[in-house]
Amino acid sequence: MNERERPLRLSGEPTEQKGDDQNMGVCYYILFGFSFFVCCITFPISLCFVFRTVQEYERAVIFRAGRLLPGGAKGPGLFFILPCIDEFRVIDLRTLSFDVPPQEILSKDSVTVTVDAVVYFRVQNPTMSVVNVENFKRSTELLAATTLRNVLGTKTLAEVLSSRESISSHMQSVLDEATDPWGVKVERVEIKDVRLPLQLQRAMAAEAEASREARAKVIAAQGEQNASRALKEAADIIAEAPNALQLRYLQTLQTISAEKNSTIIFPLPIDLLSSWMEN
Repeated sequence: MNERERPLRLSGEPTEQKGDDQNMGVCYYILFGFSFFVCCITFPISLCFVFRTVQEYERAVIFRAGRLLPGGAKGPGLFFILPCIDEFRVIDLRTLSFDVPPQEILSKDSVTVTVDAVVYFRVQNPTMSVVNVENFKRSTELLAATTLRNVLGTKTLAEVLSSRESISSHMQSVLDEATDPWGVKVERVEIKDVRLPLQLQRAMAAEAEASREARAKVIAAQGEQNASRALKEAADIIAEAPNALQLRYLQTLQTISAEKNSTIIFPLPIDLLSSWMEN
């Protein structure tokens, strides 16, 4: 038999597996026959134990005499097992989620922050999730907490606060690559909250308040400058047209009389003032 005709061997499988199959063959067939005999003599009561069903969103991974049953995971629907030698584990294929506990992280600029996140994942290969890892959900939770600390440790505080989407996307790709041998697909990672120390919050609040006051002063100065420029233009217009002063005088009288119901006496008429100004 040449190299191409040799069957492929799984990683981690001992070279003595063929010999082991031959040694346990007799025991396997004895257990198989005994289990089948028990099912026959207890018929129809045994029907309650040999048939199992799984839902549309579930798959069953079956082990017969400790060996993975060929054909992959079973389901959805009805499948057959032998009670004495078969064991099975039902895996949920729906999207699951878990909260990453708050992690105290030292950022790149030496600021201690507390960050928590939520991870959404699902099982895409039920057989790998049972055979390759003891508890795929617990392992994914621990890996997510470690990845959160490692990723945020390379970011500054400003990047953590302003680049949550890019950080979440990077964490999702890292987790998805790491959990692929477990048959787990990480679909989404979201950073829920970033909590800063109380002293840092006060310093940032003071800095923001000072920045707002500086902007307010600049806006007020610009407003006064614009008002002065408009007032100068109005004075130039009134100086060029003397009748405009009288119109402004009448407009002021109308405004005063509309605001308050009172009588206002002017000692000198506007015409006398204008003739006096001309002389």
